[in-house]
Amino acid sequence: MLYLVSTPIGNLGDISERAKETLSHVDLIACEDTRTTGALLTLLGIKHGPLMAYHEHNADKAKKTLIEKLKLGINIALVSDAGTPLVSDPGFRLVRACREENLPVTTIPGANAVLSALQLSGLPSDSFYFGGFLPSKTSARKQTLQGIKDLPTTIIFYDTPNRLEETLKDMLLVCGNRQVAVVREITKKFEETCIDTIQNLIDYYAQNGAPKGELVLVIDRPDKTTAELDQNQIDKMIIKALKTSSARDTAEIVSKTTGLPKKQIYKRVMELND
Repeated sequence: MLYLVSTPIGNLGDISERAKETLSHVDLIACEDTRTTGALLTLLGIKHGPLMAYHEHNADKAKKTLIEKLKLGINIALVSDAGTPLVSDPGFRLVRACREENLPVTTIPGANAVLSALQLSGLPSDSFYFGGFLPSKTSARKQTLQGIKDLPTTIIFYDTPNRLEETLKDMLLVCGNRQVAVVREITKKFEETCIDTIQNLIDYYAQNGAPKGELVLVIDRPDKTTAELDQNQIDKMIIKALKTSSARDTAEIVSKTTGLPKKQIYKRVMELND
């Protein structure tokens, strides 16, 4: 059996009795970082079998080894460094391989940063979209945001403190000035949820510095106001660029800045020119 075992995301008290029992009885524990998981198990007082690295960089090779061991009747637990495995990690490949080989898989539920941040944000939770980590490069990040900005649902991303300012600025440009919750250090001593408009959050962190710790961004669904603001911002960029550039050059400049298709921008440039 492959056991998908959730571990705490901060507070050690969030480990379940079932998870502790499973981790102490399986023959092998597959984990992202053997040092991190080893330290966690020690803190939890769990006596355990051998640990094996399974992460993004060795997933294909390690997967084959794990599948062979499962075929031999070895019980294996899969854990992430923190929280629920398979959320933004390569565990899904191992589960898919188990399904293809008709090997049994079960889950030991527990802590999860995405769902915890959604709870803490107070934003609508009847439906949501989780996009993992946003791209680190500005152009790719804008393109990703452009693809999801009109989803009629709450949107959740992971982010890092050093990228937060640029992320919020890109989000303002592409998504409009909607409500966002920046949730950090969930279940830990300095847990904090800051919810405000994107512009106010940009101003707040410019004054107070970037937050520390692991971040989850929870973004409110779009409404007519933010959609209109979004278009107004683009129009202002076009009008400013037109003062010194031709229509075609303006379209290219604004397209690169916003991540929007050049044809779409050019059409709007001609409308404003008229």
